[in-house]
Parts: sequence; structure tokens; C-alpha cells
Amino acid sequence: MLSLRAARVITCLTAALVPPLGAQTGTVTQRFDVRVPMRDGLTLSTDIWMPVTPGRYPTILLRTPYIKATNGVARLAHFYASRGYVFATQDTRGRGDSDGQFSWLQSDAKDGYDAIEWLAEQPWSNGRVGTAGGSYAGTVQWLAARERPPHLSCLLPKAAAGRWFDEAPYLGGALLMGFAMTWSNLTSGHVAQTGNADLIDWESIYRHRPFATMDSVLGRPMPVYQDWLRHPTFDDHWKRITLTDSDFARIDRPALTVTGWFDADQSGALHYWRGMRGHSPAKDRQYLIIGPWQHVATIYGGSPLKLGEMEFSPESVLDANTNDLRWFDSCLKETGPYLAPRARIYLMGTNQWRDLSDYPPANAESRDLYLHSGGHANTFSGDGLLSWNKPADEPTDHYTYDPSSPIPIAEVQEDGVDQRHLENRNDVLVYTTSPLRDTVEVIGKVVLDLFAASDARDTDFMAKISDVLPDGRALKIGAKTVGVIRARFRNGYEREELLTRGRVEKFRIELFDIGYAFLPGHRLRIDLSSSASPAVAPNPNTGNPVAGDTTAVVAHQSIYHDREHPSHLILPVTHR
Repeated sequence: MLSLRAARVITCLTAALVPPLGAQTGTVTQRFDVRVPMRDGLTLSTDIWMPVTPGRYPTILLRTPYIKATNGVARLAHFYASRGYVFATQDTRGRGDSDGQFSWLQSDAKDGYDAIEWLAEQPWSNGRVGTAGGSYAGTVQWLAARERPPHLSCLLPKAAAGRWFDEAPYLGGALLMGFAMTWSNLTSGHVAQTGNADLIDWESIYRHRPFATMDSVLGRPMPVYQDWLRHPTFDDHWKRITLTDSDFARIDRPALTVTGWFDADQSGALHYWRGMRGHSPAKDRQYLIIGPWQHVATIYGGSPLKLGEMEFSPESVLDANTNDLRWFDSCLKETGPYLAPRARIYLMGTNQWRDLSDYPPANAESRDLYLHSGGHANTFSGDGLLSWNKPADEPTDHYTYDPSSPIPIAEVQEDGVDQRHLENRNDVLVYTTSPLRDTVEVIGKVVLDLFAASDARDTDFMAKISDVLPDGRALKIGAKTVGVIRARFRNGYEREELLTRGRVEKFRIELFDIGYAFLPGHRLRIDLSSSASPAVAPNPNTGNPVAGDTTAVVAHQSIYHDREHPSHLILPVTHR
């Protein structure tokens, strides 16, 4: 989902592309604020572009909470309308010029169904409707598809979120504080609330406790934010908008899924991909593209060629309009099969596109990379090691987590950046391989099985992965700022189980999907910690309900890597 910063980037990228609009522009005509009725009597504002020449055309629908009139869809609409499509963009319920009260995805399944069927019934429609859009506008496509609208022909979701409690607005059960505050503020009115946040003292806001009144201190009660806090477990509120295996088994439509290795919604996009490939009657009509992109770049097909201190080849930029047009020509105009590999991924490290017959690749072998140390893995100068060999009897590593002094990590800003400025803290454990003799290709989902204990009733454990270059720079890779598990959710997100102080337990931390070639002479590194603020709300360690808690205690953490507790990273390593 887009943060406030990301929404601004989209506006800047697209606003300059919008041509002057009139009732008719060349071969394209447009109608603004068409009121599309929903089943409950409310109407949603929809702008529609179509060819001037009368006829029946296939339709592409983009539904967005980011205000259709200000985020520059006009050029995209003209692109399709001048090529024989109707292009419709709609403000979601409670946003822009649409009726109703906005809520996080709760009405978008039925509203999407109603919009698709209304478009298909119009005299200029040939009855075939495809859906497009990224981020929230990608998620709503899947929610509508779950309702099985008869005239939905295909989907093109980019960077679509979908794994609630392990993606957004919670990650590993921990609230993504920076995202929660900025995105809730962005969508707290009918129009975009971007400019009003320019001079806010965000550091002061993030220090405020309890979380339940943080929005009021910002300047307004924010209903979406309060909804999130009212549902601190994976309950029916979240289940209603989460697609299951049985949902995928009922969706018989082709989809082209697009995500990025640094896309904050990568896990959601691949949740849909894996669900459709595993259960859908249309599993052989699913296609996937993964580039070296963050969230916004995923939606637009890439660029810039540098992310932090990582550089990519010019080929990393996808001609999104041309590729998307081929997709819609195939499934809406039925010009022929979509000629593309099942999955196309950009392998970082070698900086080359690779075509796969499936994703993850069939030749990926699960290998365990074990944590080791002499008991002093603190900081990058410590003795933490990673090895393919299982640990013997080794001492435990320890660090202290103080919620009042969290590690300062902001959303997305660390991607591709040297992590040594954060690894010099004593509350960070660092484990690194020896220089690699051969290339190690990692393609697929990466997880860390961590054996740990705490003297607190609740706490967080976090991890991130880096490529350590021969010159010592440790460049962070991965779709999220950190992988995290809130301890009270170690056995699932549906219920909370506080810790027994001092008891060693296993915690699984997902580091999401990676497509990276670690080259000879490079090293692979894992950092462990318990905080990343404001990206993740600092855990007060008390075990109290988080929304209303105003207290905090220091937690003393112990990380185990011995015969009985072999903490290890699980890597999908490919062989060529």
C-alpha cells in the first residue's frame, strides 16, 4: 500500500503527463463524474474515456482511493482509448467524488463487482472487462474477482497487498507505525490529505503514547487507523479481505501479477500468485514479472537504475505500457495467446532477466545456513558467523532492547544502503559468512528459524539480510525494512500468547522473496535486533494491550545457536 511519501511520488510522476482535457480530444472522447450505482443505492464517481468512433469496445477498469482526478490517469486513459478500449477510473467509496464512508477494503469486493457489471451493460461495451492498477488498486481487483463477476475477463494487479498481519498494516503482528499514521492521514477525507502533513513534527508524534490517541495528537481522529487498532489479532475483520485457497479455487480468470524484490507489498502479490498457481482452474493462465523495484517503481515498470548503493542495468526498466497492452489485447480483444514465459524475474547481482517455467524455480534446493558465535556477535565487529555446518556446543548471544531508544529505521529508506551505520549498536547482532568461493543464487522465499528467550512477557525479534561487498559495505536487500515477529503471535495471529520469562522458544521470521546472486568474494549477512522505528511501532515489552499501553520495560534478549537450538536461515538455492 502506498505511504504518504509514495502517493506524492506518483502524483509528481504523472501530473506532468496529463494533456489538456475537453469533451473530445482527437480520436478520444471523455465523460467525467459518471455516477455508477452500487447495490445499496450509493453512487461512485467514474471518469470514462473511449474512442470517438461509435461501437462496442472492451473496457479496462481502474478503481483507486488515491483520487482519480489528481493522480494523472488521463495519459494512461488516452493511451488505451486511442487503441480501441474504453478506460474507466473510479474513486472508491468515500474517496474523491464518490459517495459513502471510506473504509480499508471492506466494501471493495461488492463495489468492484457492481462496477464491472455496470460497465459491461453499457451500449458502448462488448461485454469484456479487464481490471488494472497497483497497490490498493491491485488488491481491489482480487477482491472483486473473488465475487466472480460474469463479465470480468482478466486482471493486471501490480504490487497488490493481501497478507494482513504479515504485510500491512501489521507485519509479523507488529503495527507498521510510520505507514499506519501517514496512510491513515492521507485517506482521512474525501480529498488527498497530503499537504497538511508537510510541517508536522513526526518524531514527536511517533513518541506519543498511547497509540490509541496518536491520531488525535497528529490533528484529527482517523477512522481507518482506529479500525486497525480495534482489531489487534487476525479476526473476521481481516479474514473478510484475505483470499484463501478455497477462494482461489473459484477464480477462473487469467492474471498477470507484477511485483518487485523491494516492493513493500511483494508478499501480498506473491500470495495471490501462489494461490492461483496452486488452486485456480486458470492456473495455466497465470503470469508473473518481478523486477528490482520498490513499490512505486513496480507500478510504473522500474527506474531509476540506482537504489541506495545498488546499480541495475538499463534492461531493468520495463516498457510497462507496451507489455500491459499486449496483455489486454490478448485477454480482452482475443488477438491470440499472451506470448511470455510463465515467470520473468530480474536476478540481482548478475543484473540479468531470467525466464522461468514456474516460480519459484523447480531447481531451487532448500539449504540451511546456521548461526554461530563465541558469544559476542554484537555489532559488525563481533564474532558472529554464518556457516552451512550445524552448530556444536556454543555460547549464547545476548543484547538489551530498550523501547525508549529504538534503532532509527524509516520505511523503505534503507533499501540498497550500507547497513554499517546501524550495525555498530550493541543491540544489534551480526552474523556473516566467510567470503564466498562460488556464486550462490537465492531465488524464492527466505525464512529464519530463530531460537531465543527474553525476560519480558512480550517483545519483538527482527532480522534483515545483506550482501557484503569485498570493500566491506553491507547492502540491504529484501522487500521489507525488516522481517519481524511479535512474540505474542509466535504461534499464529489469531490469538495472543505471552512469553514465559527465560523460556527458549522457536520464532520464525520471514524475510520474504529474494532474487539475488551472491557473487564470489562477497559475503551474506544477517542482522538481528528488536526494533526499527518508526517503520515498526516499538514493542513496550509489557505484554499489555498495545493500543492503550503507556508503560514500557527493558527486555534482555538471548539468542541460541547450539546442538539443541540450531538457529538457521533457510535459503532456496538454485543450481544451473
